[in-house]
Amino acid sequence: MSYSFDTLIERRGTDSLKYDFAAIRGKPEGILPLWVADMDFRSPPQAIEALEERCRHGIFGYSDALGEGYFNALSKWYSERFGWRLSPEWLIKTPGVVYAICAAIRALTKEGEAVLIQQPVYYHFSESVVENGRRLVVNELVYSDGKYSIDLEDFEEKIKREKVKLFILCSPHNPVGRVWKLDELAAMGEICLRHGVKVVSDEIHADFVYPGNRHKVFADLSPELEDITITCTAPTKTFNLAGLQISNIFISNPELGRRFKQEVIKTGYSQPNIMGLVACRAVYEHGASWLAELMEYLGGNLNFVRRFLAKELPQIRLVEPEGTYLLWLDFKALGLTDRELDELLVHKAGLWLDAGTVFGAGGTGFQRINTACPRSILERAMRQLRDAVRSI
Repeated sequence: MSYSFDTLIERRGTDSLKYDFAAIRGKPEGILPLWVADMDFRSPPQAIEALEERCRHGIFGYSDALGEGYFNALSKWYSERFGWRLSPEWLIKTPGVVYAICAAIRALTKEGEAVLIQQPVYYHFSESVVENGRRLVVNELVYSDGKYSIDLEDFEEKIKREKVKLFILCSPHNPVGRVWKLDELAAMGEICLRHGVKVVSDEIHADFVYPGNRHKVFADLSPELEDITITCTAPTKTFNLAGLQISNIFISNPELGRRFKQEVIKTGYSQPNIMGLVACRAVYEHGASWLAELMEYLGGNLNFVRRFLAKELPQIRLVEPEGTYLLWLDFKALGLTDRELDELLVHKAGLWLDAGTVFGAGGTGFQRINTACPRSILERAMRQLRDAVRSI
């Protein structure tokens, strides 16, 4: 490989949420963190070089992406990888996808109206709905024979019964790792069109898809779905840039775009972070080879976990991922309560994972583990997990 993903980089003492906030989050000091979704890898050197060049300029005043360069970098990336053709007028930049989801909720619904999500799902979805005074409706994903699917009958019934106005789609899905197939996306889209439901599609993990699977942009399924969809993208997961706070939101419908912009303006946000702009353009223009090697490395980490569990911990089931670097592990065969499972992982295994229950009721008995780290860290984590489980 041209890039080293085995290098151990000390992140403690850098104000890292992942590493430095254990005590504040109620965890023991020295715990091995494999929870929050950022990577223990340096961002592509092309991004670092672009940021260094900007730093040498020495002026960090109000800035934005002027000219065609920034948009062209985004357009080329999404066209070549996903066959999605963008228009410049669709683009609205925000400091993050969660920020954009909250703005979309306020733009497309009124207080008390229903918003549907599919749990177990990224916990900020439910928080965003509830904290903005909307009514949360859940279409629970169906877990059967180690795989998740969509209950389309329940999906439509909930939309009709609860008078749902907005659906928040997670694609690829975090944490269960599904890369939704065309027929699944189309079926949900047809139901939304039939009942006048707008869609916010969180596609931040679109670049993390394993062989044999293909991500399809939801809005690109048809002009009709494009017209009702707000698509949320960002380079931050793909290239480990979350701290630079940049996301790219695409809305083709002018009226939806106007309403979304109004909600962004109400928060006092205007120009984006200049460092986010610089890094975003650099990685979309020059980061493809880095990403290709990263995916190969993540595939190796996945293979390691798969083999280790099969040999050493067969009672813990890997929900086979189709995408993302976040693995969803089924611990139910241990017969522990969620509290007992947390105690085992934190105090016996010395591991900080994401408890399944934060993703919704369907997460009971599960844990999410972040495998975007050097192999040696993952090996250590698996050994600690094995020894803890054997102790009971």
